Amino acid sequence: MRFFLYSCKQAHRIVSEGLDRSLSMSERARLTMHLSICDACTNFNGQMQLLRKAMHKVSHDVDPTAKPEAKDRQQ
Repeated sequence: MRFFLYSCKQAHRIVSEGLDRSLSMSERARLTMHLSICDACTNFNGQMQLLRKAMHKVSHDVDPTAKPEAKDRQQ
């Protein structure tokens, strides 16, 4: 069974990679198994998802085509 489980280091890498690309079915399954037994990696996954949402929101809140005065008004 140990062969099928990611280590915490591997799980962190896969969580991070999953933010940039689609994970394979095998990667998702192995990550899900690891997260089901590891609270630390589950917390890390949650933190990464929160950061991704925050960065996505920030990137959409600031209009890159706006003039500097308009950006000041947005804030």
